Amino acid sequence: MKRVIHLLLTLGTLAVCAAVEPAKTTMNTTDTNKTELATFGGGCFWCQEAVFQELAGVKSVASGYAGGRVPNPTYQQVCTGKTGHAEVIQIEFDPQKTSYGKLLAVFWKLHDPTTLNRQGPDTGTQYRSIILYHNEAQNQAAEKSKAEAQTHFESRIVTEIVPLQNFYRAEEYHQDYFHKNPRDAYCRINIPPKLEKLEKLKAAEPKP
Repeated sequence: MKRVIHLLLTLGTLAVCAAVEPAKTTMNTTDTNKTELATFGGGCFWCQEAVFQELAGVKSVASGYAGGRVPNPTYQQVCTGKTGHAEVIQIEFDPQKTSYGKLLAVFWKLHDPTTLNRQGPDTGTQYRSIILYHNEAQNQAAEKSKAEAQTHFESRIVTEIVPLQNFYRAEEYHQDYFHKNPRDAYCRINIPPKLEKLEKLKAAEPKP
């Protein structure tokens, strides 16, 4: 459904951008500014990006593809479900201001990790719930967080936890999509409820 709406509303943009090949990114460790990276998939990357951009300590969020077998995939290829890739976001964050654990806590609460290959109106393996860890510490933190999150769901969590092999940055028109396209029908329907839930989570946090 997301792809259909997007094609109808932004056909001109797609025609221009479809030929743009996404850049390959393989940053799996902290950068020289002492930031760290986290890579999650929980449905449409427009939705995930819009939420995590609002968190304190997050410096940047990039939409992309990961978890599959096709190098340098395009959006059109990923949409077929044949590349093995999921729509994901890669978050650069300051560990002095937030933590990987806090990002995981938001991840579990702002999508349904018990639905296999589906989030809301979007279906297919490209919309699966997935955590791609950058190191063993993240792997252990993700497994522990998953076990804790399971206590809040009656159905079994189906989220994959796998090592990140490659992150392929999506085409430029996907980056910061919600802010660039606030009138997009898909965004207006699906993103505000997630942002409202995030605000409630923030309000419920203990005050320092």
